[in-house]
Amino acid sequence: MDSRALIIAEAGVNHNGDRARALDLVKAAKRAGADVVKFQSFRAEKLATASASKANYQQVTTGSEQSQLDMLRGLQLTEDDEEVVAAACAAAGIEYLSTPFDPDSATNLVRRVGMRRIKIGSGDLTNAPLLLHVARFNLPIILSTGMATLSEVERALGVIAYGYLRGAAAQPSLADFSEILLDRKTWTELRKKVTLLHCTTEYPAEAQSINLRAMATLTNAFDLPVGFSDHSRGIHIASAAAALGASVIEKHLTLDRNLPGPDHRASIEPDEFAAMVQSIRDVELALGDGRKVPAPEELANRNIARRSLVAARAIARGEKFTPDNIAVKRPGTGMAPEHYWDLLGQVADRAYAEDESVGRVI
Repeated sequence: MDSRALIIAEAGVNHNGDRARALDLVKAAKRAGADVVKFQSFRAEKLATASASKANYQQVTTGSEQSQLDMLRGLQLTEDDEEVVAAACAAAGIEYLSTPFDPDSATNLVRRVGMRRIKIGSGDLTNAPLLLHVARFNLPIILSTGMATLSEVERALGVIAYGYLRGAAAQPSLADFSEILLDRKTWTELRKKVTLLHCTTEYPAEAQSINLRAMATLTNAFDLPVGFSDHSRGIHIASAAAALGASVIEKHLTLDRNLPGPDHRASIEPDEFAAMVQSIRDVELALGDGRKVPAPEELANRNIARRSLVAARAIARGEKFTPDNIAVKRPGTGMAPEHYWDLLGQVADRAYAEDESVGRVI
């Protein structure tokens, strides 16, 4: 069974609405060693009202004069763009993924583009109509849980489970979403198809806000695969998440951190992303299988590093072994030091030169 984390390069909207830059992000993600490159699919008018304000980090990176709606209009890819980008991913041998922000975008990604799994962002964890719509495609779902409590995650899982297990014509109620989680079959289905991502919805997220131990909390609460969507600076926290067993690691990728746009400053550039991938893969190798046995590479060093009982000075035949004439030195090719006390008081069966291994008695 492959225990390697699925590494997602979150290109997001770092193409700034430019198809050519989106294609360059595909190439960069592939070269950096990502398994998946992920974009975002939305129509600005379906995502935000004209009065919706920008987040603080967006105001810092794109200014406060422009509305969120106008900002989003400049960050869209068309449906034709998405098809072209998905085809480029297929040609490059990297999985295409995009987060839909509305039902029509989700339907286009699955029916037209052919996406075979769905990523839902943290902001839509409470968007029950969208969760139900995407679950009814019966595809695997990666669900980010930034800003959420355990009870909110549980409610989202109830909506997803209902979409998986009830017909498309079924009209749910809030009670139905809770009730379906009482069925063991529900959890069997969720374990097969749903991965939760712990994350902190801030860009960039400071180390003290990351709370990687919440990954274990999610695992214990829901017994589902858990990964990490990393919004921190640098690559070290992603490597720590790998050490804690993250099944998915997602990180924002940009071609240039100085480009205009909301997410570039909280992203890493291709060379840094490649270093992150290598670090994660090294951590996974280092985790091993958990058995405490000598590594094959250690075996040749055992006799060199370990010690044996030797003569501390010349010992005559028939002389008793004492603390004064026995020493413990390398190499470890003779009698093990654990027999030191058994040897004391015994009589040497022959003469021993200084530093010669001892141990036979008469």
